[in-house]
Amino acid sequence: MSSILSRLRSDIQCILERDPAARSRWEVVTCYPGLHAIWLHRPAHWCWTHGLRWTGRFISHVSRWLTGIEIHPGAQIGRHVFIDHGMGVVIGETAVVGDGCTIYHGVTLGGTSLYKGAKRHPTLGRNVVVAAGAKVLGGFEVGDGAKIGSNAVVIKPVPAGATAVGIPARIIPSKAGQSADVAQEEAPAFSAYGVAAQQEDPLTQAMRGLIDSAQTQEHQIALLWRAIEQLSAAQHAEDCVPGDAATREHFEAQRLNDIIGK
Repeated sequence: MSSILSRLRSDIQCILERDPAARSRWEVVTCYPGLHAIWLHRPAHWCWTHGLRWTGRFISHVSRWLTGIEIHPGAQIGRHVFIDHGMGVVIGETAVVGDGCTIYHGVTLGGTSLYKGAKRHPTLGRNVVVAAGAKVLGGFEVGDGAKIGSNAVVIKPVPAGATAVGIPARIIPSKAGQSADVAQEEAPAFSAYGVAAQQEDPLTQAMRGLIDSAQTQEHQIALLWRAIEQLSAAQHAEDCVPGDAATREHFEAQRLNDIIGK
């Protein structure tokens, strides 16, 4: 009994630590559907794993009706999991949610296979943040401390500490095994909605690299044409002098960088 009460207290405490809107334990207990869904999932999961499949599904169905959160009774939910807001969250039968994970509203941990008994749904490691509207689809793993950006569609594994953004999701690698958004000298911190400083779409980074490379090449080509023009003028071969346009730079790198955003 004491272990059950201790776990209930820890469920409440993890919400107080991660949600600045939570003002008291009483408010958390009475007004947080994510907490209610977790508490109802535990008896549903017990029934499911002890052969009472219909009973487990019925408890899950009642929980969905009360909270707007659908957790299949076969799913495995770890300790200190926080489902924030929660409306529209769907967690599939073979999904595994590790300790300390945070899941926001509209998230789907779904499967892409129709084979019964197979691992169809994702496995979230410890302290993973899945932001609002994200879809994680398939029986792969999302590593410890990873972040899934809002509305991302993840269809492949995410390394530990990395951030996945976009449709389909692209991976921002971690730095020295930490969160992709935290410098080495800083202590890792919780990032609400999986958003933090220095987070940037890798496709945008690649575009900026191509723009910088093109600007450098045009500058070098212009210098070469100027050198050829000077050499041709020195040799009095006016018919070999290139046009004025070849010696000038027209590549608008700044305008392109403005288009793709900061």
